[in-house]
Amino acid sequence: MIPLCVPEIRGNEWKYIKECLDTNWVSSAGSYVDRFENDFATFLNAKKAVVMSNGTSALYLALKALDIKEGDEVIVPSLTFISSVNVIRYVGANPVFVDVCRDTFAMDVEEVEELITSKTKAILPVHLYGHPVDMDFLMEIARKYNIYVVEDATESLGSLYKKDHTGTIGDIGCFSFNGNKLITTGGGGMLVTNNEEIGERAKFLSTQAKVVIENKAFYHPEVGYNFRMPNILAAMGCAQLENIDEYIQAKIEHANYYNELLKDVKGITLPTEKEWAKNVHWLYSIVVEDEYGIGRDELIKILAENDIESRPFFMPINKMSPYIDCKHGDLTITEELSRKGLNLPSSVGLKMEEIEKVCKVIMNNQRS
Repeated sequence: MIPLCVPEIRGNEWKYIKECLDTNWVSSAGSYVDRFENDFATFLNAKKAVVMSNGTSALYLALKALDIKEGDEVIVPSLTFISSVNVIRYVGANPVFVDVCRDTFAMDVEEVEELITSKTKAILPVHLYGHPVDMDFLMEIARKYNIYVVEDATESLGSLYKKDHTGTIGDIGCFSFNGNKLITTGGGGMLVTNNEEIGERAKFLSTQAKVVIENKAFYHPEVGYNFRMPNILAAMGCAQLENIDEYIQAKIEHANYYNELLKDVKGITLPTEKEWAKNVHWLYSIVVEDEYGIGRDELIKILAENDIESRPFFMPINKMSPYIDCKHGDLTITEELSRKGLNLPSSVGLKMEEIEKVCKVIMNNQRS
C-alpha cells in the first residue's frame, strides 16, 4: 500500500530521545523543550514560540490568550479539519462560516467583510493542504475592524506568503506535529507570535497558570491548562527540524512530478501556486471534475484496489450536527470541493516510481 502521508525519520531522533531516557529528563521540564521552541522560532523568524500538546490545544489557547469568549463570533472556513471550529466552541464563541477559493482551497478573503458584525472578535484563516491564504487582504480587513487574526498553519509549515512563513503574519499562528505532518513529534503543536506579551500569556496558561512562590510552593491565580509538550517529544521535534529544508524540497519535487504527469488528463484540475505564495503541498490535492468521466469516490475505490491510499477533501462543517444552525455566507465552492476534491499520497519519503503508479491509475481510468 502506498500510504497517504507518513512520517520521515532519518536523523538524530534516536540519539536525542535516548539522551532523554538516559538522563531521566522525559517530562516537560527538560532542555529540549526550550531548544525546540527557540529553534522553531528561529526557523520561522518569529519572536516567540510556545510548545503545546497538539495543534488543537494551540488553537484553543490562542483564542483564550486573546480573551475570545462566550457570545463572540469567529469567522472560519467550513472546509477545514474539525479542530479549527471545535476550539471556537470550546471558548464559548460561535463560528461563522465563510467560503473558500476554488483554486487554492483556502479562505476566500473577499467574502469575509460581509460576515463581520459587532460580535466578531477574530478571523481564523486556514492554510488548507499547504497553500497560504491571501494574508495582506485579510490583515487589512482585520485592522479596519480591530479584529484579531489567528492563523491555522497546522497544514502549511514551510509555506510562504510572499517572504513570510505562514503562521507569523496574524496575531498568533498555530502548528501541528501530528504523525502525518511535515515534521512530527508523534503528537504535539506550537503556538507562535511576534507579540511577546501574548507569547508569555500563552506560556503561562499552558503551564497551569503556575507561579512558584518564595518557599517553592505553587500558586495558581487563575485557571490554567496542562498543554506543555514532554521533553522526550520535543527532542524528536529538534531532530525533525534539523532536516526540514530537505523535507520541504522533497514535497515540492513530488508536487512538480505529479503536475508533469497529470497535466494533460482531462477532468483533473491540479493544485495551484499563486505568484505571491510558496505552496509546500503538505497534501498534494486535485479536483476530479465531471469531465473526468467517473466520480471522485469511484476513483478512491479504484486507487484502493491498486494499493494506493487517498482521501477525500473535508466535509463541510456547517452540515454537521453541532454546527448546522451556525451563521454562514454562500458556501457554493466549499460544497463543490467537498464532493470533488482528493488528496493523493504525499509522504516526504514517497518514491518517484510510486508517483508514477498513482498517476498511471488516474490516467488509465479517465473515461470521458
